[in-house]
Amino acid sequence: MKYLTVDFGSTYTKLTAIDTEQGEVLGTASAFTTIETDVMEGFRNGMQKLEKKIGTFEYDRLLCCSSAAGGLKMVALGLVPELTAKAAKMAASSAGAKVVKTYSFEISQAEQEEIYEINPDLVLLCGGTDGGNKDVILANAKRLCQIKRNFSIIAAGNKTASYELAEIFKTTDKECVITENVMPQFNVININPAKQKIKDLFISRIIEAKGLTTVQKMSGYDIIPTPLAVLTGCELLSKGTGRDEGIGDLMAVDLGGATTDIYSMAKGDPTIAEVITKGLPEPYSKRTVEGDLGMRYSLTAMADEINMEVFSDELEIDQDKIEKWIKTCAAKPSTLPSNEEEAKIEQGLARNAVKVAVERHSGYFEPAFTPMGQVFTLTGKDLSDVPYVVGIGGSIINSSNPKRILSGAEKNASKDPMFAKPKSPNYMLDKKYIFASMGLLSTFEPKLALSIMKKEITKI
Repeated sequence: MKYLTVDFGSTYTKLTAIDTEQGEVLGTASAFTTIETDVMEGFRNGMQKLEKKIGTFEYDRLLCCSSAAGGLKMVALGLVPELTAKAAKMAASSAGAKVVKTYSFEISQAEQEEIYEINPDLVLLCGGTDGGNKDVILANAKRLCQIKRNFSIIAAGNKTASYELAEIFKTTDKECVITENVMPQFNVININPAKQKIKDLFISRIIEAKGLTTVQKMSGYDIIPTPLAVLTGCELLSKGTGRDEGIGDLMAVDLGGATTDIYSMAKGDPTIAEVITKGLPEPYSKRTVEGDLGMRYSLTAMADEINMEVFSDELEIDQDKIEKWIKTCAAKPSTLPSNEEEAKIEQGLARNAVKVAVERHSGYFEPAFTPMGQVFTLTGKDLSDVPYVVGIGGSIINSSNPKRILSGAEKNASKDPMFAKPKSPNYMLDKKYIFASMGLLSTFEPKLALSIMKKEITKI
């Protein structure tokens, strides 16, 4: 059996040829994603490059994932920020969507207008435990139906509001789906039903991107979000399958052109004594996505958060040169470093993106004072003892010093010592960018996918 996996990324289309009889990757290739014209151009260009390497390749199955056109843009609404709003974001992120904004409580007129300006593909509407408050979710449903944009709505809140929600949704021509509550009981998370609905909607929406309808017909299998494929690959490498053990806890850093995605496979229990956990329980498999930390399409937004004077001093490069490089890359995403100085700037920007993204993903310790003395509260996952950090994405893979970029994930890279980031991890590199490919392959060949990852994803 021969498989061809294709990842239509925001910047590059990546192809992987796999032969199950030989039990290995025959070859990989990539080409610039031609989203502005037709993604099939990028696919054909990539296929030509692949066959130059390995010869004519006739595949039996074509498996695809996509984050082209920025993936699925989503807004999440919940009742309380620390509870249902966070649960909504968990469900969205784990399904591979890009959550651009989270709202809590009843949305205001100004927030309603903001959602109009965001123009999301999907709104995840949550709020209230089963049998609890239903006024907020109903009020928000009415407001969402008033917004004259063509987004879909997935309602995953208080089940006692289901009938009223269905009646409200009858008043709109938007696609609306009601599913199980993301938080049916206080501090109990149930994100899988909402996650599945988001995935289903992604499939119907994403193929509307130029050329993906053709790809869907060629494949015969669902095109899934690239982050979901990567998450599946991470889970497999971490947990293993059947008698074949995985490598255990890990963090994966996918530094892309539009976003930086962080994946952690770990329970995240406190590693120090006298710690009280705070907030919702964290999932073993967690993904966060940062839409303002990309190396091309969102480079300008990332640069706005950097203290350029300090950054210039660190790199020992004139600030003007750094800003010129950022403008060039943002205007022309296909730009690559042509000299040592540009490569140094690129590396510095990449390390900064990793540092900030891992800070946002990791848990955070805060001191608290009790009659028994000082203790600490932990919000989020304690990733201090995670033994592996795996680099994914062109900016890491193609760097002359990927370890330097990935070191942004370390605890000592942050000025604030309260971030629960990995203390002293081993670094690994997905040189052929096969995480997404193996996530796709695992649906049919999980043992082979695990075996390939153990072979191809190596320590640096």
